[in-house]
Amino acid sequence: MTVEHLTARVAAIMPAALTGCVVRTEGAATAVAGFPAPIGSVVEIQRQAGGPVTGEVIGFRDELTLVCPWGEMTGVRYGNRVRLARTSRDLRVGGGLLGRVIDAHGRTVDGRAEPLLEERIVVHRSAPPVFDRPRIDTPLATGVRAIDGLLPCGRGQRLGIFSGAGVGKSALLGMLARNSEADVNVIGLIGERGREVKEFLENHLGPEGLAKSVVVVATSDAPALLRLEAARTATTVAEYFRDRGHHVLLAMDSLTRFAMAQREIGLAAGETPAARGYPPSVFGALPKLLERAGPAARGSITAFYTVLVEGDDLNEPVSDAVRSLLDGHLVLSRPLASSGVYPAIDVLESISRLARDVAPDVQLAAISRLRHWLADYRSHADVIAIGAYRAGSNPALDAAIRARAAIDRYLRQEPRERAVRADSQNRLAQMIDQIVTGMSEGQAA
Repeated sequence: MTVEHLTARVAAIMPAALTGCVVRTEGAATAVAGFPAPIGSVVEIQRQAGGPVTGEVIGFRDELTLVCPWGEMTGVRYGNRVRLARTSRDLRVGGGLLGRVIDAHGRTVDGRAEPLLEERIVVHRSAPPVFDRPRIDTPLATGVRAIDGLLPCGRGQRLGIFSGAGVGKSALLGMLARNSEADVNVIGLIGERGREVKEFLENHLGPEGLAKSVVVVATSDAPALLRLEAARTATTVAEYFRDRGHHVLLAMDSLTRFAMAQREIGLAAGETPAARGYPPSVFGALPKLLERAGPAARGSITAFYTVLVEGDDLNEPVSDAVRSLLDGHLVLSRPLASSGVYPAIDVLESISRLARDVAPDVQLAAISRLRHWLADYRSHADVIAIGAYRAGSNPALDAAIRARAAIDRYLRQEPRERAVRADSQNRLAQMIDQIVTGMSEGQAA
């Protein structure tokens, strides 16, 4: 018997042979005795009624194996048997996923028949090797004027959308999914309210966006493990389409809910809480997830991750960690949203770290000048607001004041409006020229 046949035989026998029993529950975890299953294994907890509860091994403590359930534990009691189902989790994938809404396990939840999916791939995968990733030097048109004009994005870039609650993150993701030039969208709705899922599909994404999208959903009432798995499932589906040469837009809302789910799992496994209650495993899980997006030899994954900023504090632990891992960030401003500017992108607080690699020098010069005007206006906003500034005393500030209204008009974009990248660049250049011409005429007068 060859080694391959022996390995396959052991793998087939092991799930049926390895069993344990429930001895206690510890918060979100269940402790199982006599069950040396590896971390990441999928198990089944037997119960007298309602069928088995599926779960996953998350760690060990005092010779006990800790299992986190994927469903409700109602009906499970002391002594129930636990059986190893498989040692790793895989996912059915294929072109039939386009236009569908699936759960963390890849099962459809949109009420339509299950699609015919021709392949299986492992969910827990590593990021591509560093030297197999090409440089990012090709721009991606997002269809959002503020991004294409002022925060240029490249194919394979990873950006964060940072904001507090109710400032327009979901609306911006919907605009990106509908308007970008990506071949395929993969959208992960992680820990969102159930009401918001249908609202996002109908109001923000729409039929045209859904037609080229795969939507992965795990609502806020789902167990923490399912919220984690939904984020990994969305990334795995994006990798499947990328590896077939497609340029994929991966939009995940939100990365904060992923971190919170990992916090629940970590605390259940006995980790010591650190920064604001987040255990170390959170800051280890984030780069493992984020590094999987990016360019590859064939295709690319351009990723936008929303980050729910607690108390509008951009320096809270998750925001700070994510900002250091990504290739740029878009900060949504509550004051801008309150004044009716949508998408409410704060240009001064936002940055694309790859702008110099994907944008021409002319556009970079225009962006630099516009940012200077915005910075001058912001630094003197209090003086201007109380009417203490006298026109003509500071030419640079005079230009910033003249530019303010034009910049606001440039940033505003209706949710259903699609901005063409070339038009966004031309409009930016024309706006700069008009303001500079107005400055020259004012000085000559």
